[in-house]
Amino acid sequence: MWLFSRKGASGFSWSSTAEEVTEGLDGSGLTAIVTGASSGIGAETARVLALRGVHVVMAVRNLSSGATVKESILKEVPSAKVDVMELDLTSMESVKKFASEFKSRSLPLNILINNAGVMATPFELSKDGIELQFATNHAIFFLLTF
Repeated sequence: MWLFSRKGASGFSWSSTAEEVTEGLDGSGLTAIVTGASSGIGAETARVLALRGVHVVMAVRNLSSGATVKESILKEVPSAKVDVMELDLTSMESVKKFASEFKSRSLPLNILINNAGVMATPFELSKDGIELQFATNHAIFFLLTF
């Protein structure tokens, strides 16, 4: 039997979906920030958290793309609480502004999903003088999480 076709002790396997994993969970009263929520895994994470009742704050670089994802979530889950906020992980100033704006909303922060990232970019320095891929995928998350 192929190892990866079996379900593990959790009852899930490599083919389990986010909806299957979160089935039965009630996220009412919880707030989550999801970085990189305007596409891919981040958008799916935001959708499933909203489906489970979590108030989702989509932290995105492109507000227009974020708004499009928010609209699709609200079509599926009309009662969802979803906010779109700008966050550019190549800039410490943007992270500080995001954190300040989030704190001003007086929301609890129960879940932080540091999903956004870049891969195999040509060498470039961030606005803060840090190699862009390292800044985006690693260094800036320390500032956001702190």
